[in-house]
Amino acid sequence: MSRDETIPVSLPREAVRVFLDNGREVVVLGAAHVSRKSAELADRLTRELAPDAVCLELDPQRYAALTDEERFRRLNLKEVIRKKQMATLMVNLILASFQRRLGDRLGVKPGEEQLAAARAAEEMGIKAHLCDRDVRVTLKRAWRATSWWKKIQLAAVLLASLFSTEEISEEKIEELKESDLLSEMMSELARELPDTKRILIDERDIFLAERIKAAEGKRLFAVVGAGHVPGLLRAIHHDNRAMMAELNQVPPSGPWPKIIGWSVPAAIAAAVAAIAVKHGAAAAADNIVYWTLANGIPAAMGAAAALAHPLTIAAGFAAAPLTSLTPVIGAGYVTAFVQALLVPPLVGELENVLSDMARPAAWWQNRLLRILLVFVLTSLGSMIGTWVGGVRIFHDLVR
Repeated sequence: MSRDETIPVSLPREAVRVFLDNGREVVVLGAAHVSRKSAELADRLTRELAPDAVCLELDPQRYAALTDEERFRRLNLKEVIRKKQMATLMVNLILASFQRRLGDRLGVKPGEEQLAAARAAEEMGIKAHLCDRDVRVTLKRAWRATSWWKKIQLAAVLLASLFSTEEISEEKIEELKESDLLSEMMSELARELPDTKRILIDERDIFLAERIKAAEGKRLFAVVGAGHVPGLLRAIHHDNRAMMAELNQVPPSGPWPKIIGWSVPAAIAAAVAAIAVKHGAAAAADNIVYWTLANGIPAAMGAAAALAHPLTIAAGFAAAPLTSLTPVIGAGYVTAFVQALLVPPLVGELENVLSDMARPAAWWQNRLLRILLVFVLTSLGSMIGTWVGGVRIFHDLVR
């Protein structure tokens, strides 16, 4: 069969053949990411189509996550804390845990359809391209574009998914690939979170389309999530190369977070100084003591609630009054670092972290999860203490 011939394969209803202006053709398979049937289709079509290249809805980070079973064993927790990426780690663990549980229920790993196509391509000597945008860029762009209220809602949804016991059958997964259901889901997302939907779906449709067209060969086979197919088919016939650089950047957060971050401690310090002038040094000293206790006690209580090491609890008490006066680092990062030094996770706990996350009691038993719990509860305690101490200081200032 000549490479110049049109693909003579009978395509299933999940796949669409697209002809590009330059005489090339692309077969796009709309897959479910947790579906045995999608994995089987991805493998079969790769072998039957024998394309010049296979294009996957993966970036290097997600590909490594799918193929590296021991990635958490090599987790450099101290480096994560140093780079202030604890929240990112927690989100990634929650998502990975949810996908793991879903895959365990259905007997197929999340993203297995991508790996099936990649394995078949490797066996046939076909180049596989990772065509998706870096997941870190996507998440950062989505987070920047989401309002604080919507961020709280998203966090609640993530936590709910972590402990969900709802059974999802493979038949239900296959139903989600039907175009009418997908259209309804995309419309709902657009109504509730238009900016988030634009970044998670629309931008990646364009990005995927351009990366697929950039792959070499006259015959291409692309495996993408079914939700991307309509947007991808619209974008693939347009030249959006000029947008790629902007789509691959994380927009700056702007000056306001820094301004607000420094304005609070500046206002507290100024208020204490004003109290000293207005009511005397003793009154200022009383407020400093109150600020120390108001911040230190809730932070220490948060660490204690996480069953942290006694020295970690002490570190939370000592750090919170100071870290509350600077946006550079929070008390949660201090206590997480101390806890990681004193009670480092064991290898077995790193390996089992995804399954342990679904069990509430395991958050106090698994050392890695306990460090995350220390981070969250200490941060929450410090936040409460900042408001309590601040209210007292400004009350004394105006009395």
